[in-house]
Amino acid sequence: MFTGIIEEAGTVDSFLKGKGSWRLRVGARRALEALREGDSVAVNGCCLTAVETGGGAAAFDVLEETRRLTNLRSIAPGALVNLERSLRAGDPMGGHFVSGHVDGTGEVELFEARGADHYLRIRGPAGCGRLIVHKGSIAVDGISLTVAEADADRFAVWIIPHTLSATNLRVLRAGSAVNLEFDMLGKYVEKLVHQQRA
Repeated sequence: MFTGIIEEAGTVDSFLKGKGSWRLRVGARRALEALREGDSVAVNGCCLTAVETGGGAAAFDVLEETRRLTNLRSIAPGALVNLERSLRAGDPMGGHFVSGHVDGTGEVELFEARGADHYLRIRGPAGCGRLIVHKGSIAVDGISLTVAEADADRFAVWIIPHTLSATNLRVLRAGSAVNLEFDMLGKYVEKLVHQQRA
């Protein structure tokens, strides 16, 4: 379980295909401190298990299915990825409950400065609009954000300067793919309503 409060934007050292999986190696400072083999880390919002740690880096096995369904498919050495260690008892609850199970990818349509803030508009997968609520929560590349506008399968969020500087959002451009995880409570409500109508 995560909160969507990014600890650090790490740098991809390598992402290579191995025998049983892809092996992703990420370098960082704060977000990987005291990390142990077997610990969970959200990498761009994807819950991954550390299989090697030490030396300011960690390695993760990534299944082909995960690579195919997320924006991890397009990352390369030097890319910035958002990192958050799993929530521990007693940790502060900042953003919202994020499971690290990506629902799909969206495409950045517009990302521009408006005054001191930045406006980000994203087109999500077809049919996702039923899970997007104005003023509700959404995780974009693992970042807990508040929906400022919702229009069918498109939504927009405002990015404060701190979030821009502390995450990989600063390298996004129109056309960039981002991982999306819709609000967990909303997904359960949507399923219950659908079952009652069936």
